[in-house]
Amino acid sequence: MTGAIGFISCLGPILAQYVELKQSVGLNFDAAGRVLLHLDRFLSEKANGPEDFDANRFGAWCRTFEHVGTGTRRARMRIIYLFCLYRRRTEPGCFLPDPALFPPYSRHPRPYIFDEHEIPRLLDATQELKPHPMSPLRREVYRLALVLLYTSGLRRGELLRLTLGDYLPTEQTLMIRESKFYKSRMIPLSVDGSRELDAYLTARRNRHLPMDAASPLLVQGRRDGYSGGGIYDGLRGLFKAAGIHTETGGTPRVHDLRHTFAVHALLRWYREGADLGAKLPFLSAYMGHVSPVSTEYYLPFVASLAGAASEKFAEHCKPLLESFEGLGGSL
Repeated sequence: MTGAIGFISCLGPILAQYVELKQSVGLNFDAAGRVLLHLDRFLSEKANGPEDFDANRFGAWCRTFEHVGTGTRRARMRIIYLFCLYRRRTEPGCFLPDPALFPPYSRHPRPYIFDEHEIPRLLDATQELKPHPMSPLRREVYRLALVLLYTSGLRRGELLRLTLGDYLPTEQTLMIRESKFYKSRMIPLSVDGSRELDAYLTARRNRHLPMDAASPLLVQGRRDGYSGGGIYDGLRGLFKAAGIHTETGGTPRVHDLRHTFAVHALLRWYREGADLGAKLPFLSAYMGHVSPVSTEYYLPFVASLAGAASEKFAEHCKPLLESFEGLGGSL
């Protein structure tokens, strides 16, 4: 992404060397590379001052993104910290940021779990969307996005990277390529998911839009796919249009559809009497996690789960409780 010739500041050569090293071992370093490129541009614009990178320049650079959340700020500062650690291998006296001064880790917001009755309301809200010259299938795109996010638990980035070639109609599967943790996976679609995809492709074909395998699945205009910000704003607009709000009155996040997918899967297994310990690895693999431990993050102990757990416990212990009552309730 950045390339050896992309850096122009006093740190340019060592930055290029660092990015080249990370990419040579197979890391997808695009996000970190953009942060390093931002620092490089900042340093090149502030060339009238100390030639080297020091605490003052680091602090000034950090102040350029004070408007973003603490988690994002910390992540960007850590990228620079790791670069400076690398630089110290050959320049022991170079500046190294102090992680103790970084913003604290932010607590993950409580996920909003969509009620099963809210999904039809969202789908109905897509019917109010009007075609746009730059997005003739705007209504169909957002309907498909909602269905795939809710029925497949996809990450937003995974959805946006899908191409037509990633869908196999005969197998009713989607190929999710090199997503988070650099893992690819093939996932089976639900009946609703495959039906919606087929309907979307029919509408796309009728509009004479590109149907080649490399074309983005969520097409905008003639060839371009949707951006992360574009699909985010559109989906949040649908949440508002459907009158769906969190406990604090805010708007649910797009990622909450992924939380909902996981929680609803767990609820179905509870109701079926399935062995959750045996099922969790399957959910982990389907969602693209490195282990079931990561999947537990998506299973908050919400009231619906607590109720299902209580019912399962009562059913399991019913014979014991009945025998105890037969003894007069005493030992």
